Amino acid sequence: MENQKKKILCVGLVCLDIINVVEKYPEEDTDSRCLSQRWQRGGNASNSCTVLSSLGASCSFMGSLSAGPVADFIVADFTHRAIDVSAVIWQVKGQTPCACCVVCPSTGSRTVVLSDMNLPDVTAADFSKVELDQFKWIHWEGRNAEEQVKMIERVAKYNSTLPQHQRITVSVEIEKTREPLYQLFPLGDVVFVSKDVARHFGFESAEAAVRGFYSRVKAGAVLICAWAEKGADALGPDDVIIHSDSFPPETLVDTLGAGDTFNAAVIYTLSNGGSLQDALTFGCRVAGRKCGFHGYDSIREHFEDELKPLN
Repeated sequence: MENQKKKILCVGLVCLDIINVVEKYPEEDTDSRCLSQRWQRGGNASNSCTVLSSLGASCSFMGSLSAGPVADFIVADFTHRAIDVSAVIWQVKGQTPCACCVVCPSTGSRTVVLSDMNLPDVTAADFSKVELDQFKWIHWEGRNAEEQVKMIERVAKYNSTLPQHQRITVSVEIEKTREPLYQLFPLGDVVFVSKDVARHFGFESAEAAVRGFYSRVKAGAVLICAWAEKGADALGPDDVIIHSDSFPPETLVDTLGAGDTFNAAVIYTLSNGGSLQDALTFGCRVAGRKCGFHGYDSIREHFEDELKPLN
């Protein structure tokens, strides 16, 4: 299979997001009406698949689901957006998780309360059944890191038998301030580290974060940190800081999933041979545009012209 025709696989969470859009964030112990409410397929890796597919990439999702009406809604939405779900693991224990999200456009805040339904994450044993030769890029949302390390080791072993241009690119996202996730730093060709993790370590800017964390990544890797309205910075093996400003919308509407959108747009550009500067700028542009409307349905139309040369 030619590399350009191969797919991008995202491994991580899918859940149901029940999104309440409010005029102002509700006070505790009060009743209030929301401006609107909707169901939306959520989860970091799942959202990144949505954006990749919207941009025209062929992509697959791998994560856990539990049979029932919530999973039916999720699978129908994956199918509607042409996202392959053949790698989904159907668990017999636990329930598909649900997140209650409060989005407040007047402040730009998004507050998420996720229910833990004891649904197991996918394991290295699950991943061992995935046919690697159909993918050109695999992205891991940092979750059950011990298992994910084993999954990435399998890809490294697979890559070692291939010439450089046929190898799978590995990216990892370290979003939460959980110690086990930090063992993913040296495993990605592209490593996304969050503002939350950066601040947890005492870094007060994206540039400081990529400089400070770079010793943790492997030789030749690219480290990327997005910093909301301050844009994003990246550092690669040439020791040159790459920066992009943010591109805020005229009116801030919905920041839910902005980080997942940024990651997907960066992966999309790099997987199509774009430069790191192009990837960072496109990531900030798409994420900024996404913050100007609810959900993901308008992404494609805003970038239709510039995507044609890449697809």
